[in-house]
Amino acid sequence: MNYKAEILIPDPPVSMGLLLSYKCNTACKYCIYASSPSWRGDWIGLDNAEIIFTHLSKIFNSIYPANQKFTKTNSLPISFSYGIHFTGGEPFLNYKLLLKLTELAAKYNIPSPFVETNCFWAKDDVTATQKLTQLKKAGLAGILISVNPFTVEFIPFERIDRAVRTGSKIFGSNFIVYQNFYLNLFRSMNLKEKIPFEDFLKVVDLKNFYNYIELLPMGRAPYKLGTLFKKYPPENFLYQDCYSEMTRDWHTHIDNYCNYIPGFCAGISLGDFRQYNSIFIDGINLDKRPVLKALTKNLGKLLEIGREFGFKECSEGYISKCHLCTEIRKHIVSKTEEFKELAPLQFYKNLN
Repeated sequence: MNYKAEILIPDPPVSMGLLLSYKCNTACKYCIYASSPSWRGDWIGLDNAEIIFTHLSKIFNSIYPANQKFTKTNSLPISFSYGIHFTGGEPFLNYKLLLKLTELAAKYNIPSPFVETNCFWAKDDVTATQKLTQLKKAGLAGILISVNPFTVEFIPFERIDRAVRTGSKIFGSNFIVYQNFYLNLFRSMNLKEKIPFEDFLKVVDLKNFYNYIELLPMGRAPYKLGTLFKKYPPENFLYQDCYSEMTRDWHTHIDNYCNYIPGFCAGISLGDFRQYNSIFIDGINLDKRPVLKALTKNLGKLLEIGREFGFKECSEGYISKCHLCTEIRKHIVSKTEEFKELAPLQFYKNLN
């Protein structure tokens, strides 16, 4: 009997983020993608973006009537449910590219494009108004502004607040503050400048912090904020798998190297999105991607691979299955580059 390779076929994305680059002007402690100023820029090329939008356009045309044109007046409300969002890194570090990508998304009739930003660029009212107005005219449907104790370590709150006031006027209901609790808190504190996270913890009610921060226990958070979480022995996670994360169709990401990232699983690539059929039609040959194969089974299988390269579990434990998974992968790439699904390698170097 002939052996048949195990194939993984994820669902095509109905919502996804496009990372213009991992480069950022901040190095936030909670960043899922370990973005920072130390990353190479390596901004996504317009030729690659056009190939990506070509595939996405076909997906959305299969969901919505082929003759439905998404314009500034009838685009879907911005959300993580459908459409595309521009992210990073910090997209406004390359404003010209962001503008061109917005125009390109409109050309390919991609619904509800919006951008995520830390607002470093909102230095004055004129600048903020000009940039957001220009982006809206180019086809940007909305904006999401990050407001939390980690962004204000790097960005003066007065800039964030200015972008909030300007963005709400320009985009109306297609405007998201993430998170409103912290926007109101910083306003009540009359905060204007930056504030170190340690100083913030001294003045905030910790119960409110834990209730509202919505920290995802992955990416850089376990390394920079691990003391805020309870840790568990690895045995607690070894029978958990990541199959749903590997195959889901919502809030996935494509990075500037064209890696198709499942969900929030930074540092994992399901393949080159430009080679669409090899991922979503023919499927991924898991025999050639041992780490992916392990993750579809359970973390115990991933641990077995890690141990082959000398990985030893931490006696202090881990805050989540994502923390354990990242630690194993981080160790593996420090010993070998043979696993093509562990990409980009720079992610693992920028975690802590």
